[in-house]
Amino acid sequence: MHSSPPPTELPVWDLTPIYSDLDDPLLQEDLQWLQSHYPAFSSHFQGKLATRLGDALQEWEAFSERLNRIYFYLHLRNAANLEEEAVKNRLHDVNVLVDRLAGEHASFFTIELAALPEALCQTHYETDARCRRLRSWIEQVRMQRPFMLTTEVEAALNKRATFGASSWSTFYDEVESELRFTLPDGPATLEQTLHQMNIHPDPEQRFQIMRTLNNGLGGSFARFSAQVLNMVVGSKRVEDQERGYAHPLAYRNRNNRLDDAIVTALHQAVEREATPLCQRYYQLKARLLGLPILRWSDRNAPLPFADRSRIPYAQGLQMVVAAFQRFSPQLAHLVTQLVQQQAIDVPARPAKQSGAFNYSVVVPGGRTFSYVLLNYQESSRDVMTLAHELGHAVHGLLAGEAQGALMASAPMAYAETASIFAEMTTFQFLRERLQQQDNPAALLALLTERIETFLNSVVRQIGFSFFEQEVHGHDGRLSATDLSHLWQTSLRRFYGPPGETFQYEATEHLWSYISHFHNPFYVYAYACGELLTQSLYAVQPQMQERFEPCYRQLLQAGGAKDLLELLQPFQLAPDKADFWSQGIRTALLPLLTEAEALASRLPQ
Repeated sequence: MHSSPPPTELPVWDLTPIYSDLDDPLLQEDLQWLQSHYPAFSSHFQGKLATRLGDALQEWEAFSERLNRIYFYLHLRNAANLEEEAVKNRLHDVNVLVDRLAGEHASFFTIELAALPEALCQTHYETDARCRRLRSWIEQVRMQRPFMLTTEVEAALNKRATFGASSWSTFYDEVESELRFTLPDGPATLEQTLHQMNIHPDPEQRFQIMRTLNNGLGGSFARFSAQVLNMVVGSKRVEDQERGYAHPLAYRNRNNRLDDAIVTALHQAVEREATPLCQRYYQLKARLLGLPILRWSDRNAPLPFADRSRIPYAQGLQMVVAAFQRFSPQLAHLVTQLVQQQAIDVPARPAKQSGAFNYSVVVPGGRTFSYVLLNYQESSRDVMTLAHELGHAVHGLLAGEAQGALMASAPMAYAETASIFAEMTTFQFLRERLQQQDNPAALLALLTERIETFLNSVVRQIGFSFFEQEVHGHDGRLSATDLSHLWQTSLRRFYGPPGETFQYEATEHLWSYISHFHNPFYVYAYACGELLTQSLYAVQPQMQERFEPCYRQLLQAGGAKDLLELLQPFQLAPDKADFWSQGIRTALLPLLTEAEALASRLPQ
């Protein structure tokens, strides 16, 4: 299926600042460094952390930097072309090598670090600057002590990691990239099919595209997807039981540095507060589309009065950079650097990984790299996706420079805040332009897109999370038919019973293309990030010029602070009972009310 303009006219990655190619001598040098330094690490530091903790941490960070460079390059090469066998083979070989080396020579480190007496750690913080700088990382490791296994068991798990459930998830990505669906214009990838369904102006054509998609996902692919998901769930269940996690979300919550009570409150608030507003919005959308009831294929449909002209990548980038520039020239400068460094792979093309992502790392020498993958197809949603991923990118650059390899990565729940904040910055920039033009139809179209982004980030993702909870809570294997039943139950739970807001025909297999389910409970981070962002936006007018430097400090913190610490400068308290509910009411309700008012002004 043709994508306009041709992919060759759009920017693609230049990965040569990392390695020149798979046979770059520097890549081989990095692998040899690991093979010599891992055995030396265990001989120098095993049983000796009480006196040599600072030296061990310095070497551990050096491991992280080398591994970052190797995996960064190989994963980016693989994402750019999932059919490049030489890359897949090299990535597999590296995984096997690193898992063996880490299993044999490094499994002791976090276990012994967690077991050090508290008083001894305090002494190291006071006397060794290296320990003091990494105190937050050390404390996070030590908090995991109740869930650690013996050194021997951890070593065995490390060695087997490449051949576990994650390898099936990797294979799933390859199979999914090869899916083709027969549309009127010819064969289309999954990414192109979803795009066509979302932008087509004719509701019957949208539905036929969705039927084609659903039928294409059924049968062998749904069974394959069910098998992969069962392996992910089963593997996690066994390991959770061995480690002593109390429930399926416990591991993710701890990694996100969020109390179970906060995560539960988030889920409950979304179902209680956002679900009714979600259904109210889609009933408005049905009226705007002139439909008595919506099909699922109408959920992201363009409004009849929306500007459906294509937005070339250069124009979309210009919009995003202008929005960044108005909020923070420092952040806009970082975005401009990424463009100049060819760190954004823009076009949709066959064999390329679907969706969009940002990948940021700190490599040897303390240098930070950040690359963005897009499948840009010239819609307004693609512009917002560009803003989203560039938000991640500037977060990665600032945190990497400030914190180093071990503490650069924020937990996923906070990391999404930066990306959604970038979306909101772009939205507000475009909104104010339209308000000045006094164009209610164009403004309504923009508002509905932002509302739908909110609903997709909050209601849809929490719906995914509840679906996952049902899947992980089930005792025994789930067939593709079982998963389809759970999927449709979750749709009705959040979007209403059939015939009230939506009809759900031809949706039963749509769970099967959502690869996030292979990273259990990743999805609620999107809702967390959206609502945190809205809370930040709500305090921006009061803080005025103090806000931007505080926000940059939040980004620079990376993984060094927990959520309560991060939000203190903004006087926000996510542990308060009504925090999430208040975020929904202050963000979604005003947008929906304004959209309803604008809709009433349109000619009938």
